[in-house]
Amino acid sequence: MNLSITKEQISTGLQAVQNVVSTRTTLPILSNVLLRAEGDRLELTATDLDVTITCSVEASVKKAGTTTVPVKKLFGIVRAVTAPEIDLEVDDKNVTSLRSGSSFFKIRGLGAEEFPPLPKFKEDKKVALPQEKIKGMLRKTSFAISTDESRYVLNGIFISLKEHKLTMVATDGRRLALADEEVDVSEKSQGEFIVPAKAVNELNRLLQDKGEIELKYAENQAAFALKDEKGSSVLIITKLIEGNYPNYRQVIPAETKERVALAREEFLHALRRAEIMTSDKQNSVKLSFTKNNLAITANSPDVGEARETLAINYKGKDMAIAFNPGYVIEPLNALSDDEVFLELIDELSPGVLKINGPFLYVVLPMRLS
Repeated sequence: MNLSITKEQISTGLQAVQNVVSTRTTLPILSNVLLRAEGDRLELTATDLDVTITCSVEASVKKAGTTTVPVKKLFGIVRAVTAPEIDLEVDDKNVTSLRSGSSFFKIRGLGAEEFPPLPKFKEDKKVALPQEKIKGMLRKTSFAISTDESRYVLNGIFISLKEHKLTMVATDGRRLALADEEVDVSEKSQGEFIVPAKAVNELNRLLQDKGEIELKYAENQAAFALKDEKGSSVLIITKLIEGNYPNYRQVIPAETKERVALAREEFLHALRRAEIMTSDKQNSVKLSFTKNNLAITANSPDVGEARETLAINYKGKDMAIAFNPGYVIEPLNALSDDEVFLELIDELSPGVLKINGPFLYVVLPMRLS
């Protein structure tokens, strides 16, 4: 293998893939990045056997070929050299020579045949949509993924492709976030699966505001192909979480008594200020609704208290409800709408946060002290 590549292109490729490489692996090949040079592209692939990322970048290939090199060492070299071009040559013993300006390096690698093969996907189960849409949906839901490993089916995002809709749901049992988008789903492409948090984090990191994403899935794997305008493409392949996702529909209250319109920014900042006066023992903020007024209070005996009032349009009966402030701050942070709506039944029933769009968020109340 013999090629020249700009420092910028190889950096882009390495930054895309190197996050999944585990530092604590018993298999040496998993610390390596697979390099495949062909045509006018260099393809870089890294995996931890659960999540695999491939990124294809432009290169001037003089001789096609494949090899693997330790990803951290290669990334260290690429970051440290100052010349804009890097020449890369691999001999038949998988020793890679790198030249850049007056710098020269040799790295010992392993044969490409040792690298785990990529799974194949059938073409029938797939949908395509703008990256921006998926990015927005993940931003509105992924913060609610559970980190409790004993409920492993909740350690990811549930994706449903049905009735011309892509729906994403995340819950940790105390709150639930749901977003959906209309999308062209063929009869054969309908289905449901759970994408683990690690793959979700990589998607959050790699998705752009422009370009397209193609989603394919099989029984226990899913693939997300990201294409951007500059011609570089990224492929994220992940194992899926096995098991049945709970019936999230039954958590969403069917009716509501009060619907309160709130200015998102104002409500968010008031909650953040009140949250300062909460403690681990007393982690709740009380919302008291009276005519055209919302009082937000936090009171913990060992810390002190905070009180905020907001002028709102409210004509219903006086009502108070308490929430974990973090559970209301997170969705408000993830949204960009000027106005949000809080739907309430009573102090013991879940509150529902909505916007003028395909999103809802259910949060369980805390006991009023």
